[in-house]
Amino acid sequence: MKLNRQTTLRSHATVTGYGVHSGLPVSLTLGPASVDAGFVFLRTGIEGGDREVQATADAVISTEFATVLGDAEGPLVATAEHVLAALRGMGVDNATIEIDGPEVPIMDGSAAAFVRAIDQAGIVSQSAARRFIQVLRPVQVVMGDSLGELRPHAGGFRTEVEIDFANPVIGRQKFTLDLSPEGFRREISRARTFGCMSDVARLWGAGFALGASFENSVVFDEERLLNPEGLRFADECARHKALDAVGDLALAGLPLLGAYRSVRGGHKLNHAVLTALMADRTAWRVVEGETARRSRTHAEVVGGMVGGMVAPAYGPEMS
Repeated sequence: MKLNRQTTLRSHATVTGYGVHSGLPVSLTLGPASVDAGFVFLRTGIEGGDREVQATADAVISTEFATVLGDAEGPLVATAEHVLAALRGMGVDNATIEIDGPEVPIMDGSAAAFVRAIDQAGIVSQSAARRFIQVLRPVQVVMGDSLGELRPHAGGFRTEVEIDFANPVIGRQKFTLDLSPEGFRREISRARTFGCMSDVARLWGAGFALGASFENSVVFDEERLLNPEGLRFADECARHKALDAVGDLALAGLPLLGAYRSVRGGHKLNHAVLTALMADRTAWRVVEGETARRSRTHAEVVGGMVGGMVAPAYGPEMS
């Protein structure tokens, strides 16, 4: 596969499960898409016929407990972040995501099932050059004691996550990842969503977490982890926040060249920082990856400039 070219899926792959918030059964099928299509959700089984929504920051209508995409008629797809993280993390540029329910299935609470689906479908190169959004100067958002920042970075895309929970079992954790398909698969794809028992009643009262269970969530009380199988990583909570960040920032529409730092963040902060970046036309530009002389990982080709180059495609004023 030519890593300087756009990619899509070779064939279709389907996963089935339940929505973590809705509790409803749902089937999701990943499939090929044309050059420059990006990620497109096709919501089926709704009154009035199927509807499409482009997975971009403009389509986000809620970030309270998950990232929800919709259009002028209302919400279409909730909890989009894990499947988007899998596509972006595995180096897919263009894909269709057909879904017959209101929420992406939670599976085991991580992106692992979507990575397996991508493996099953296969990834193929397309005819057009891969394009990226290069961060040119820092953009920062502060929300109370939370901070998010995108800044220039010479090595592809990096995510730096710091969490600090009052719950002593979770506590303070840090995690950093330089994104590549191998790193995504190994370091964060299996990190599961998490929460505290003290929040369950509040979530249920608000109509959320109706499908949550020990099979799809890591759950803590004030003294211990409640899942009998234990953690997959000692810092699984921070890793899952990194997974969410990759998915939320996939809504840029193109892979990012930059570093994202999140302190005590979540979906709301991720979206706010991405929105702030896109609103500042001096803070980014679109670039194209030219032919690499040696095979590299996705992150090395796009950012390392080793064995290849990244050339401006057009400035932000022309996007």
